[in-house]
Amino acid sequence: MLSCIEGSLKAAKSDTDRSMPVLMPPEWAPQDWLWIGFPHLAEEWPGFLEPAQKQIADFASAVAESGQQVRLLVRDESNEARARSLVSDKVVLERRAYGDIWLRDTGPLIVSGTSGREARRFAFNGWGGKYEMPGDETIGAALARDAGLPLETSPMTLEGGAIDGDGTGLVATTEQCLLNPNRNPDMDRDRIEADLHAQLGFDRFLWLGDGLINDHTDGHVDNLARFAAPNRLVLPEATGRDDPNAAIYADAAARAHSFGVDVVRIPSPGRIERGGSIEPASYVNFAITTHLVVVPTFASPHDAAGVAAIAALFPDRETIGLPANAVLAGGGGFHCASQQMPAAPDKP
Repeated sequence: MLSCIEGSLKAAKSDTDRSMPVLMPPEWAPQDWLWIGFPHLAEEWPGFLEPAQKQIADFASAVAESGQQVRLLVRDESNEARARSLVSDKVVLERRAYGDIWLRDTGPLIVSGTSGREARRFAFNGWGGKYEMPGDETIGAALARDAGLPLETSPMTLEGGAIDGDGTGLVATTEQCLLNPNRNPDMDRDRIEADLHAQLGFDRFLWLGDGLINDHTDGHVDNLARFAAPNRLVLPEATGRDDPNAAIYADAAARAHSFGVDVVRIPSPGRIERGGSIEPASYVNFAITTHLVVVPTFASPHDAAGVAAIAALFPDRETIGLPANAVLAGGGGFHCASQQMPAAPDKP
């Protein structure tokens, strides 16, 4: 095991274990770079590998062309050659050992701590044992190590897409995912909150119910609800009577309102199907970067309205929509496939 893990934390720390608290910066804070995963496993993208690669490449290029560094992870020589043929020359390619591309879940989570930027990694079990691939359990530590960050680990199973924070200590999550027995069967809500507080600095917890229907992740919050500013939560609103997630959206909005969060509703993509099966399509899976917000689109009649609604929330950034239907075929979106490196805190 990596030396940086050997001396890491093996259990959740109590409040007294830290001389100073940590804080997980919000995604809209300045970033030094963005890691993105590039698809490489044909069996994970049956019939969609090449279009998914193109859509991820377009995402990476858009962010790089906006003026932010992008580090696109590629698996091997042929994967690197394919990526290079698709991306802007401003995109940096890094050959890495990883399984799936969902770095939001397998990459390091960065906090501001006592020594500046610090990395956190939680246990990873392939989204409840459903998609276990070599490299996914180690890529987060490898990225943290090569970025020169001190790393602590927790035995709690957690994916980064299961939480979304507003930078003030408030975090949103779903009961469907974090309380799922396929993650942490021996941990109740109180223990989960204690570990999230110790590792990531969260001290207020907005528990939503279920995530989207047929979400491979058991209801990650980053496909349902996202913070766009302190205490301002973005939630979809059903766009038709056949919207499969209408009840889920309504329940999440009711819980958020009751909690005291400022809720902003945006259109949902509506009913998106592939092969007769409902797809967990969501504009909420947007990626916030230093200069640009990238919104996934699905050839839905609601795409333009969804992108415009998100653009109104980020007047200091350009907002664009990019096709993501092939990326969705692999189980996620642009936010799922990326992980930001927050800029170093100002030094006195």
